[in-house]
Amino acid sequence: MPLDPASGVHYAVQGQGQPLLIGLPLMASFTELFGSEMQPVLDGYLNRLTDRYRVLRVDYPSIGGSRDIAPEDLTADRVCADLLAVASAAGFDRFAYWGYSWGAAVGLQLAARTDRLTALVMGGWPPLGAPYAGILQATRLKQTNPEPSSMKVLRTKDQYRQWETWYTSMQGWPEAASVQRIACPKMVYFGGEGDLVEAGIPIRIASIILEHRDELLGQGWTVQEIAGQGHGVCMAPDLVVPPVRAFLDKVFS
Repeated sequence: MPLDPASGVHYAVQGQGQPLLIGLPLMASFTELFGSEMQPVLDGYLNRLTDRYRVLRVDYPSIGGSRDIAPEDLTADRVCADLLAVASAAGFDRFAYWGYSWGAAVGLQLAARTDRLTALVMGGWPPLGAPYAGILQATRLKQTNPEPSSMKVLRTKDQYRQWETWYTSMQGWPEAASVQRIACPKMVYFGGEGDLVEAGIPIRIASIILEHRDELLGQGWTVQEIAGQGHGVCMAPDLVVPPVRAFLDKVFS
């Protein structure tokens, strides 16, 4: 797998057809980080996509084969610049973007900052009313003892500070005006039971999306609830890929 010298991002490209960048949690070194027992999850995505989509996966941020980023540098500006650079390195001029949770929040920033996106798919993160302040507070509380799931992909505990940098850079972002200006086709999906509690802080995700459903539909979003599923629905490609694939196929028909 190649390394983009500009961004230091290690990446992999598979399939043919429409360019599609998939962000976290489907990184380039997915099975190396999560173990071979997770290969069916990766296959469940790629086998349902690569016949029509050229899928770009990245080790980002500072995971797998990618170079380190200082935790204090992981601002929204830096993240967007890095992902646009690695997309260019992979030969993607304009491309669809699909991310989940933090990866979805990143996609929202990309869509608000560049005209290179042909479509945006967000999973497990609200486009409107997102709990940026709450998750920043939770991130600060978890600094000294990150959860094991985070340490499975991060290199050191100190690296966890990057999330504080990211969410701090989001405070004061003009969300409503920025989201309203996004012109590309856009979709949000979520597990119906996908609200979280992080470090004792309620992080409402599914309920916020539901509260804003009518507003999102009015702005042209496709809104897909996956009933009975929690925030971990991203690891069930049999549930999430078919509706996303249907949306993308319609966009590129």
